[in-house]
Amino acid sequence: MDRSAGPQSLDNLGERAASFRFLVRDRAAKFTAVFDEIFAAAGITVLKTPPRTPRANCYAERWIRTVRAEVIDRMLIYGERHLRAVLDEYIDHYNGHRSHQVRGQRPPDQDEQTVVPTQGRIERHKVLGEAINEYRRAA
Repeated sequence: MDRSAGPQSLDNLGERAASFRFLVRDRAAKFTAVFDEIFAAAGITVLKTPPRTPRANCYAERWIRTVRAEVIDRMLIYGERHLRAVLDEYIDHYNGHRSHQVRGQRPPDQDEQTVVPTQGRIERHKVLGEAINEYRRAA
């Protein structure tokens, strides 16, 4: 099997590739048999979404749409290293500060029992070079 014909991203994962058990993908023609074989050789089970079901991977699709709308489409990305840094910072914002409707406007990393102060001055914290603003009560 010729690794050069497959996804370069698996090589980019390095040691982290061993932590993945599954790859969920759609049935697009761009994913060849060689693509699947490379992941299988690494011990990763490839799971294909059912035919003609665009909503089968809806959680991933929604996250991609959100990160593109809030960050990627608003910035000039200079390369893979820059993209990784931007995504790491956005993930911290997304999980630690961004409100989520399903969680009662609380971020995923915030405990539901946490009491949010309602009094005091509000301060703005700039994230991703002012692409996103976070607001907090002043201490």
